[in-house]
Amino acid sequence: MARPVFIVDGSRTPFLKARSGPGPFTPVDLAVQCGRPLLARQPFAPDAFDQVILGCVNVIADEMNPARVAALRLGMGEKMVAFTVQINCGSGMQSIDTAYRYIREGVSDLILAGGAEALSHAPLVWPQQGVRWFAGLAGAKGIGARIMAALKVKPSYFKPIIGLERGLTDPITELNMGQTAEVVGHLFGVTRAQSDAYAAQSHRRLAKAQSEGWLKGEVETAFARDGKFYDHDDGVRPDSTPESLAKLRPVFERPWGKVTAGNSSQITDGASWVILASEEAVAKHGLTPKAVILDSQWSALDPGIMGLGPVLSATELLKRNELTLSDIETWELNEAFATQVLGCLAAWNDEKFCKEILGLDGAAGELDQSKLNVDGGAISLGHPVGCSGNRIVLHLVNAMKRLGTRRGIATECIGGGQGGAMLIETV
Repeated sequence: MARPVFIVDGSRTPFLKARSGPGPFTPVDLAVQCGRPLLARQPFAPDAFDQVILGCVNVIADEMNPARVAALRLGMGEKMVAFTVQINCGSGMQSIDTAYRYIREGVSDLILAGGAEALSHAPLVWPQQGVRWFAGLAGAKGIGARIMAALKVKPSYFKPIIGLERGLTDPITELNMGQTAEVVGHLFGVTRAQSDAYAAQSHRRLAKAQSEGWLKGEVETAFARDGKFYDHDDGVRPDSTPESLAKLRPVFERPWGKVTAGNSSQITDGASWVILASEEAVAKHGLTPKAVILDSQWSALDPGIMGLGPVLSATELLKRNELTLSDIETWELNEAFATQVLGCLAAWNDEKFCKEILGLDGAAGELDQSKLNVDGGAISLGHPVGCSGNRIVLHLVNAMKRLGTRRGIATECIGGGQGGAMLIETV
């Protein structure tokens, strides 16, 4: 029989907004910064884990398999098995889901699952024509051949491509992620005013969570090598209003688009971990579970409307567990774009979509926004791609404990046309 899987603890770094160059931390640095205090407060040694799983999308060259590098730097021992998973925006949740299935099936009892991303360290990529020119120059035999190869050079060969820009562009549809949000907004009639109002709300909610101290048990201070420390998510703009956001120009579809820098997720660096345990591990180490994972679901759809991924994956969870939207008391739906989040809410309330695409008898209904992203989301926090899926699960658990709610769903859209969702219940 499938065994219950518990979330017993977790922590994350502050999410740090990418600015003029590489930030103070690499993906592994970030994972270590929040991993050390998390492991230090456990009643068992770091090498008691069965394995380590880490989500990371933009792996840097100096940290191949960052899960293993992080495990070793965290003092988990040379025998610790550790591997990295990648499913774009869902990578941090994929690490939890993989761990959940290992424990549920009896393969493991105690797993550290996380996500880490340093988007500020995304590389500049050399143009392919330039790479071919360098290869030809290196392979030329004799001085004459080398001179002839060198003379074929063009200035464009020395103009690097921003790797992150290409990474956020779907290779099948050739639409970047912002353009896919525009498509979703167009399909469901989401207005610019609605998107800006939602974005302003995200900033207000995060600012309140910070001022009330609701994130203190979740966010660990990160210390850089130059002595500076970072103790809060630094992308929040408490003074954001729908009126101020309305002044920003569309970024992806000018001049009539709805998606701007102000109502999109921020480019940030961050890491997050959660500890998952079986009943046997809970008893053995005297742990106090916070929540139990009831179910998870991955779904896929047209990459051009990837923003609707949460609707497909979360609806499958609801159907399988005989639940409705209103049965879920707390939601974390990653805020890739305000227009995309609002498009998901509109899709659930659209009878035709729900019947033809989701296989429901009618509209799923209206999701109460007071239950959704109660402490803000990626618009105010940022979206370190390989980490966000882990953060929303961690924060969902903490928010449910604070609010006294029982059931919650964490879900995200995934670049490439997928979606992931996880059904959580507090213990």
